[in-house]
Amino acid sequence: MTTHAMIDLETLDVLPTATVLTIGGVKFDPNSVKETLQPFYYRFDVDEQLNKGRTISESTMDWWATQAEDVREEALGDDNRTSVFEILKALNKWCVGVDTIWCQGPAFDIVILEDLFRQYEHHVPWPFWKIKDSRTLFGIMPTDPRKEIKFAAHNALEDCKVQALCVQQTVKKLGLTLR
Repeated sequence: MTTHAMIDLETLDVLPTATVLTIGGVKFDPNSVKETLQPFYYRFDVDEQLNKGRTISESTMDWWATQAEDVREEALGDDNRTSVFEILKALNKWCVGVDTIWCQGPAFDIVILEDLFRQYEHHVPWPFWKIKDSRTLFGIMPTDPRKEIKFAAHNALEDCKVQALCVQQTVKKLGLTLR
């Protein structure tokens, strides 16, 4: 079986230096419409990142203010925060055996994560050629497949589950087989 992983972040900025609130991940077989596997979810220590100079933008904070209260609380609440280095170590271990890493857009999640890995002087667990962009894949479809699914958007783990399902559905509709 080909093992792909979908990773999603919720952040306080859109720059590579963004303070990260949460990370979600799932593993999946892109060539079969099946349940995702091995969910990965952590809530980052925000104060630790701010002390290291990670950024927050006013426009992103304004955007968070427009989200549903439960979504805001999950992303911004203080409970169950984990140190950045511990999350990076866990992510590195979780990525073992993954053939391809997917994200929603080529210039956000991966760029921010790689900046964090470098800032914390930790090995990046994927080479650049293993990164795929689901937004581009969905863009070649007549309609965005995510629009047909009701889910708790802006929860990093839920976003991953839906995006992985949509990759599977799109691959099937296009008659493709991914490596």
